[in-house]
Parts: sequence; C-alpha cells; structure tokens
Amino acid sequence: MTLADITVNKNMVPFDDKSPFITSGIRIGTAAITTRGVDKNDIIKIVDLIDRALLNSTDVFELASIKEDVMELMNGKPLFAW
Repeated sequence: MTLADITVNKNMVPFDDKSPFITSGIRIGTAAITTRGVDKNDIIKIVDLIDRALLNSTDVFELASIKEDVMELMNGKPLFAW
C-alpha cells in the first residue's frame, strides 16, 4: 500500500492453498509501531486507514487522502529516535 504510506508484510494464513511465495494474508508489525509510541486508540485508527485503503485501492485521490491521514497520525512518532 505504498500509495497510502502503509507498510505491511505478505504472510501466509491458516489453510493457505498456495506456496509461501504467493500469500493471501498480511502481517502488521505491532512491535514496530508500539515502539514508535502508537497506542490502542491509534491502532483503531490504523485499522480504519487500512480498511479505507483496501476498499479504495484503485482511487488515487482517496489513497492520497489516506496518505495524508497516515502522516498526520504518525507525526511526532518517529521511526528512529535519535
């Protein structure tokens, strides 16, 4: 979901009928985001952003709006603390 600035990993899900190289699930690195200061209320917002991105995956204008919302949510939560 690069257009929305949301990063996830491809991951197998139970009963996947394809190889590990062709997965049908995603994994969200909660350890990575909690290290950045994300709390349970932010997680609810992140779920909403992912849902919006999936439902609007071909709408570049909506994806740009989601990207702005992601940037606003993560503002002040740096990836690396110096």
